Amino acid sequence: MSGPQVDYVEYVAGRLARLRRLAYLLCQDWHEADDLVQATLTRLYTYWPRAARMDNIDAYVRTILVRTFLGERRSAWSRRVLLPGTAQADGVAAGADPDAVLDVREALAAIPPRQRATLVLRFYCDLDVEQSATVLGCSAGTVKSQTSKGLAALRRMLEPAWGGGSDRG
Repeated sequence: MSGPQVDYVEYVAGRLARLRRLAYLLCQDWHEADDLVQATLTRLYTYWPRAARMDNIDAYVRTILVRTFLGERRSAWSRRVLLPGTAQADGVAAGADPDAVLDVREALAAIPPRQRATLVLRFYCDLDVEQSATVLGCSAGTVKSQTSKGLAALRRMLEPAWGGGSDRG
């Protein structure tokens, strides 16, 4: 392999696990996440000479991944084809309530893809509003409204069945 190919392989090797986790948060399916990462890395390879000269390759790759995810969600194919997969356990933080983690993942999977992508960028990737807007290719106002709507939807879905109030009094 030549220099640029070696650089590409080293970059991918160092980022693969992180990209896979990000893809999983977006699509909530490990097999689909792997496909999403593969599509992202294929596109990155195509543009590697340009990407390698960028100041922040990670931001560029994250943008490719998120836009690929959103593009797939807009296509008719993704709405018609649903392949049931076996979920693999993702590492849960020590001391975290596994049931709560599953509830949050289920709620995240149920919100619209654009809101999900916005929440993942803002709270998992820790991007600010402007950075998220750049990745999503939209205005800062859109990021703010999608964040607000997404958080409201998550709150509604995560409220206990008894209405969200405390029965301890």
